[in-house]
Amino acid sequence: MTLTELNQLDKEMAANHFRQCCVSEAWIAGMLDAMPFDSSQALYTAADRVWLGLAPSDFKQAFEGHPKIGDVSSLRAKYANTKALAEGEQSSVKQADEDTLHALAAGNTAYEQRFGYIFIVCATGKSAQEMLSLLKSRLNNDPEFEINIAAAEQQKITRLRLEKLLQPNEAA
Repeated sequence: MTLTELNQLDKEMAANHFRQCCVSEAWIAGMLDAMPFDSSQALYTAADRVWLGLAPSDFKQAFEGHPKIGDVSSLRAKYANTKALAEGEQSSVKQADEDTLHALAAGNTAYEQRFGYIFIVCATGKSAQEMLSLLKSRLNNDPEFEINIAAAEQQKITRLRLEKLLQPNEAA
């Protein structure tokens, strides 16, 4: 979709597209209010401005739009071939072993019990082992500090999704 096409959508359709990037209803409402956008940079700037004005409850709502990494079979499928998933972002990514997958599942459960929401990290280009290291390093954070780290990670994810949204359809 082009920026022009996005700007021409009615509010409901635009909201549906924004929801694919972030499920926080407050963020979506803020993005709708910011339309139309003069440039892709204006879109990204608005996304950041709206995001930074949200409350922790809005961040937590956004986190609910992510699948929980807690079941080993889904982790096994996700990291079956990490190198292919990263698609060249890393040249030396190794496949995740069973111990790493089990540790990720257990770590995610511990994280959710501690903070009340799933572990959020911008996973693009990260191996399962890197994800596990990040998870472990954040488990002992103060909850008020951690919500800000998770929110910053969500902001990165949202940006990546907005960039993908604006990519022209190759099939068109």
